[in-house]
Amino acid sequence: MENTIKAAYENAPKTWIYKLLLAFAIACVLAWSSSTVVISNATGNGLEVAGNILSGIFHPDTKLLFNFTTSGVAYLLLETLCIAFLGTIVGAVISVPLSFLSASNLMPRPIALIGRFAIAAIRTIPAFIYGLMFIRVTGPGPFAGLLTMSLCSIGMVSKNFIESIEDLDKRILESLDAAGCTTFQKIRYGILPQLFPDFMSTLIYRFDMNLRDATVLGLVGAGGIGAPLIFAMSAYRWNEVGSILLGLILLVLIIEWISAKIRTKLTRG
Repeated sequence: MENTIKAAYENAPKTWIYKLLLAFAIACVLAWSSSTVVISNATGNGLEVAGNILSGIFHPDTKLLFNFTTSGVAYLLLETLCIAFLGTIVGAVISVPLSFLSASNLMPRPIALIGRFAIAAIRTIPAFIYGLMFIRVTGPGPFAGLLTMSLCSIGMVSKNFIESIEDLDKRILESLDAAGCTTFQKIRYGILPQLFPDFMSTLIYRFDMNLRDATVLGLVGAGGIGAPLIFAMSAYRWNEVGSILLGLILLVLIIEWISAKIRTKLTRG
């Protein structure tokens, strides 16, 4: 037994050279990347600003936090939540047919390649740039944020949908076909049960991303809570900054908890 193990070890390919070269290449990339990061330009009062932000979180402006008018944190968070939710839904509705058209196991290769190229092109542009573009088209406001979130969702959601569609177990469809099922029955009992959990998990994850992106888009005027946040920071109103950040933290934690519950339910069936 020992001779067999020793012989297998001796006959195994010697990959230490490749591992050493890979480690050296990674070290070179890290060194080169670190050389581009300049910290000497940091402001001298950076720690003071960080302390003020933390102080604002622990001592928030309660009037702003519990203000239920259109200028209060609750309304702004609701607006951000609506932008993220509607953007996810609109993106998903467009992504479903686009994903089926781009699946190589369902469509001819040229059509699938065209669809994949369009999806990849959508993903190349950051949400911030899309936000600036739509603001020029529709003007500042939540509608620009909705269009941005919808378009950004298409890129990622379609990619994940395609992977789920291409992993379909065709044997189930063949069995249903042999049993004489109609097309609707094959979709109902053969396709949807396979795709629904993956599709829902993708949409939940994308909604989490859109919620954070919608906050950033507010910085350029695309609705949501980002604009009041940057205005408060520019005016050094740290108590207001703390109120907004505290509201964001609570909202994200609640959404994260609900998402985890839904994912667990989908996994267990």
